[in-house]
Amino acid sequence: MAEALRNLLDEVAVGQLGFHLARVLPGLDRHAFEAEARAGLHALELKARVQHLSAVLERHLQRVRADDFAAACDALEAALAPPGTVPWGEAPRGPADPAAGLAGWVVWPLTDWVARCGLHEPDRALDALHAMTQRFTAEWAVRPFIERHPERTWARLAAWCEDPSEHVRRLASEGSRPRLPWGRRLQGLIRDPAPTLPLLARLQDDPSAYVRRSVANHLNDISRDHPEQLLRWLQAHLPQAPAPRRALLRHASRTLIKAGHAQVLAAWGQGEPLAGRATLTLRPGAIALGEAVELRVGLQSQAGSAQPLVIDYAVHHVKADGRTSPKVFKGWTLTLAPGEARVLVRRHALRAISTRRHHPGWHRVTLQVNGQTLAEAGFELLTGG
Repeated sequence: MAEALRNLLDEVAVGQLGFHLARVLPGLDRHAFEAEARAGLHALELKARVQHLSAVLERHLQRVRADDFAAACDALEAALAPPGTVPWGEAPRGPADPAAGLAGWVVWPLTDWVARCGLHEPDRALDALHAMTQRFTAEWAVRPFIERHPERTWARLAAWCEDPSEHVRRLASEGSRPRLPWGRRLQGLIRDPAPTLPLLARLQDDPSAYVRRSVANHLNDISRDHPEQLLRWLQAHLPQAPAPRRALLRHASRTLIKAGHAQVLAAWGQGEPLAGRATLTLRPGAIALGEAVELRVGLQSQAGSAQPLVIDYAVHHVKADGRTSPKVFKGWTLTLAPGEARVLVRRHALRAISTRRHHPGWHRVTLQVNGQTLAEAGFELLTGG
């Protein structure tokens, strides 16, 4: 997967970049640009490739545009494909087409250049990001402007909430997320997310599901540091919400639901304890890394009415020092009928992944029903990695 991602910016992409830059920048030495861009590229991961290409771009722009940032932006915008001619997030892979222009992942180094070189001209830089985000997201590039020029940038983000392009409207939400993946954390917004809330209120009913998904992820970010803020948001915006907004708010609630936050569960009508019994069994009792255990959950209602239930489970992974660290996994959302008995089955595999090292030992598994731990079992992991 990592190999595939980094190859989104490969030698073909460098050729596309060189072709279109030479088309709009008289005096650019395309051969020298491409040779410098390809040098060492193969050994770099994706973000390092972005930074490398951005730095090469900066050096060559200096040679043909000196310190004229606005003129360099004019040229880069002229190199872009018309909006909508290439599916967003993709890139043409064939011969360079003068009519097509730049779009897709190859635009990321351009946005990175704007973020690094445009902080002294924020208005022109934000104009450039407005254009570029319609070909590939500028969500990472806008963040330095939020920190360095907050008043200007918040005013621009507010205006972008009404932009005709869904990509620009999404940028207002995605670019200001406190904990954006692959992006620098905005510590000021982690401490106080208030500046983003008016944007999210305007965008939560956006006609684009793409924009609404960003709002849900943004609210989920906020919930990690300010669960009370999400609870207030649910209390204000969940009652009588149309179906698309309910789906957005449900996705925004996922971290606190998995954590068993009682008030958030109650907001969704799932805060009452189970009236009945819950059991958990695992088999086999021991596995090697790469194998799976089967979770079998038994539910028996002792209630006279239907019970809405959120059922998750936590695997308490063994750490190198022998202590354990729980990770909650999404299980089932269901309604248990009066007196109903139900069995739920799920396979859970332990595989080697880049973000977690697995260690041998006894792994406890706990069952959460509407936020309450009602049963537990365990299995032995025989091999680590």
